[in-house]
Amino acid sequence: QVQLVESGGGLVQAGGSLGLSCAASGSIFSINAMGWYRQAPGKQRKFVATINRVDGTNYADSVKGRFTISRDSAKNTVYLQMLSLKPEDTANYLCAADVGRARADWYWGQGTQVTVSS
Repeated sequence: QVQLVESGGGLVQAGGSLGLSCAASGSIFSINAMGWYRQAPGKQRKFVATINRVDGTNYADSVKGRFTISRDSAKNTVYLQMLSLKPEDTANYLCAADVGRARADWYWGQGTQVTVSS
């Protein structure tokens, strides 16, 4: 089993910044990719950003230029630096990690709440 624990959420004013981190632990041979998703109340979970084993990154259009994903492979940890936050960024931010060998095998954290006030 793999456990993911997020931290760093909180309340911030619009235009402010916040940093999230997520540490993976457990039965991990290697991590192929890690990512962040978010889910607002009553809405579907949405992709935010991912980073792969060679530090290739992908971002949702809504966060490009404002959010930066990075990872520390030695610590099995992924980070999300969020700048110029908007009220529409308010959501529960969930961390995910693919630890599969022959095929993708994604694990999820419980999430950390980010609230951006206007």
